[in-house]
Amino acid sequence: MERPIKVMVIDDSALVRQTLKDIISSDSQLEVIATAADPYIAANKIRHNIPDVITLDIEMPRMDGLTFLKTLMVQCPLPVVIISSLTQEGSRMALRALDLGAVEVVAKSEIRATKMHLEESQIRITDAIKAAYMAPVRRMALNRPLREEMPIIKSIRSVSTEISENIIAIGASTGGTEALRYILKDVPANSVGIVVTQHMPAGFTRSFAEQLNSLCNVSVKEASDGDRIMRGHVYIAPGGRHMEIYRTGSQFFIRVSDGELVNRHRPSVDVLFNSVAEHAGIHALGIIMTGMGRDGAEGLRNMKAAGAKTIAQDEASSVVFGMPREAIKLGAAEHVLSLTEIGARIKKYT
Repeated sequence: MERPIKVMVIDDSALVRQTLKDIISSDSQLEVIATAADPYIAANKIRHNIPDVITLDIEMPRMDGLTFLKTLMVQCPLPVVIISSLTQEGSRMALRALDLGAVEVVAKSEIRATKMHLEESQIRITDAIKAAYMAPVRRMALNRPLREEMPIIKSIRSVSTEISENIIAIGASTGGTEALRYILKDVPANSVGIVVTQHMPAGFTRSFAEQLNSLCNVSVKEASDGDRIMRGHVYIAPGGRHMEIYRTGSQFFIRVSDGELVNRHRPSVDVLFNSVAEHAGIHALGIIMTGMGRDGAEGLRNMKAAGAKTIAQDEASSVVFGMPREAIKLGAAEHVLSLTEIGARIKKYT
């Protein structure tokens, strides 16, 4: 990298602004060029010095973060990392911010806990900024139509009680929330069981699962320890916890656990994929999608070695072509497909 990534921090709390500045400045690839207590101050500073990435609080006086984000994406689209609380409303608004063009989400609790969990906080925040910097935000913001709010109630459907003898395992990071919505919305209600690790902080995955559940034909939930994997169901790894599968007789179950970061993440795609390789083997399909870094690449290779079918998302449809590229370099992917092709392949897999 020729120069540091220029970052602007927007938050109404002076303590949060200083803490974020200290965390970001600890990385030699990042530089905080400005801070602002509200969007009006930020807008004035942006006119004089345009940052590469903005970190943005949602709940602020004078103008809230979502209103500022909408304006920013029309007038001066920039990569944005959302800082949000773990309340149900905060999680919902953070997901809405992703629809509006934000690239990443960080839990505000990760900032407040920096003294206790300094290393993990630095990794999460600095990686989110770097991932946002890599994302083609201008293209997304200007060309991608905004979806309407998800309906909170959908038509009554039959829920499968049939165990799933095969499994689809999906791993994603930056850009993954939109990609997952795209490929899962048309999956038939009798699909094989699907397990998903999407890099998200604790507190947001339940709202994300509920949002998907309102859209999809299949039932979507945040995974719980001991869940039996059923046909017609999608299980999202809880933010901040690892998810694995295991087998008892002919049935697959989910194990959710704490633990150290793996490939700088918790939940980790490699943790999921390695368990699928060990316990499902030829009875599985593995898909690695958009995201920065290499989490999941080794696990997908292990799945392929165990006889599973494997797919990597192509560069053209990836927001950040990091994880799929690493898997392709390892020879882990049998097929390199677009999002549209991945969705069609999932429908055919039974």
